[in-house]
Amino acid sequence: MKTYIGVIFLSLLIFGCEKNHKSEKEAMAEQVKAEFRHTWNGYKQYAWGEDELLPLSGSYRNWYDTSFVMTPVDAFDTMLLMGMEEEAEETKELIFESLNFDQDIFVQVFEVNIRLLGGLLSAYQMDGDERFLTLAEDLGNRLLPAFDSPTGMPYVRVNLRTGETEWPVNNPAEIGTLMLEFGSLSKLTGNPEFYTKAKNAVQALFNKRSEIGLVGTTIDVETGEWQNTESHISGRIDSYYEYLLKSWLLFEDKDFLTMWEASIPAVNTYLLDRVESGTWYGYADMYTGERTRTHYGALDAFMPGLLVLADQIELAKELQESNFKMWQLTGIEPEAIDYVNMEILSDAYFLRPENLESAYYLYGATGDAKYLEMGKVMFQSLIEYCKTDIGYAELEDVRTKEQKDAMQSFFLAETLKYAYLLFAEENVLDPDKYVLNTEAHPLTKTWP
Repeated sequence: MKTYIGVIFLSLLIFGCEKNHKSEKEAMAEQVKAEFRHTWNGYKQYAWGEDELLPLSGSYRNWYDTSFVMTPVDAFDTMLLMGMEEEAEETKELIFESLNFDQDIFVQVFEVNIRLLGGLLSAYQMDGDERFLTLAEDLGNRLLPAFDSPTGMPYVRVNLRTGETEWPVNNPAEIGTLMLEFGSLSKLTGNPEFYTKAKNAVQALFNKRSEIGLVGTTIDVETGEWQNTESHISGRIDSYYEYLLKSWLLFEDKDFLTMWEASIPAVNTYLLDRVESGTWYGYADMYTGERTRTHYGALDAFMPGLLVLADQIELAKELQESNFKMWQLTGIEPEAIDYVNMEILSDAYFLRPENLESAYYLYGATGDAKYLEMGKVMFQSLIEYCKTDIGYAELEDVRTKEQKDAMQSFFLAETLKYAYLLFAEENVLDPDKYVLNTEAHPLTKTWP
């Protein structure tokens, strides 16, 4: 009898813990949603119709000579995921009233692609309004001339009206991080040119890898010659690897799986570095594999999430421990460190999402509550150090916590989205149906 009662008591205790665990998650999800609304209201009051809110001065910043309503386009699908129907409806109308790509302006293809094209495609797939697809197709057509180089790899910038191009020295991230968006645009419009040009660019870049399988940091798209031969997983290379795998997951095109499987062993052979402070990815010469730097940073923190998608869970767990250690150095992560001595090399914090992103993927793969705890610590750090009266501010220095009058659109598109997805109910976004682009815009195989 005592055993039976003990079993009942234990069952009730476990049930109570699970219930408390669930209610705490729900409370955290609501808190993230409240912080999104706080920031969105600041944008509405001080920057409505412009690209970005300046969260200290109560003003705004546009990327170019005109606004492309960057924050609303970037934030729209986050609103949909959070069930913020009223805000989403007014945002939708602002986009249709204000967004016009017929501008005599040179734009950076990569940033416009991941934020605007990715945002419009996700908005169309999640909302269904054909006007989103019309805008996306118009933008895609205006970006296509960027691929008209001798190698097929895109120039950095293109004029949206004239199709003129400039800046031939590009990098793997900006060359390789077009496939999800251009491929989806082809599938949704029936025009294969977007898919073909983006894929050809990736294959041209892949073919320029070294004999040991690494790519460098910068390459001339006219000559195909590498300009900087240092290899790493940080900015200017990072999302090239991300899109090799995600392009396979989204399109089931085996060429991308082949390129991924030929690339990741080299990355793990020459860049992965296990030292006393933890597991990291450093820098190496693309031809020799010789270590050149022991640097790691906020942008590199995406890698555990990508390793989860590649089913390399144990390595992802190791690396996320290092990610969190980097975050805890000063209570919020710096832009870059030397991981051997844990010295801060770049002391800014740009409201980056990658650490939260990796916690989200690892929690989804393992169910381990420690990733919820990591996410909670990171989110509360944002509130403590970055929140302003009207939004969230970057930090000039993670040591002093001095704020900077800047808040890029990815804070709403990515940082708060990943925080919300980490704590929200699992059915908010089915990971088996969606692939998130590098700006966290969900794309799915809902082709006509």
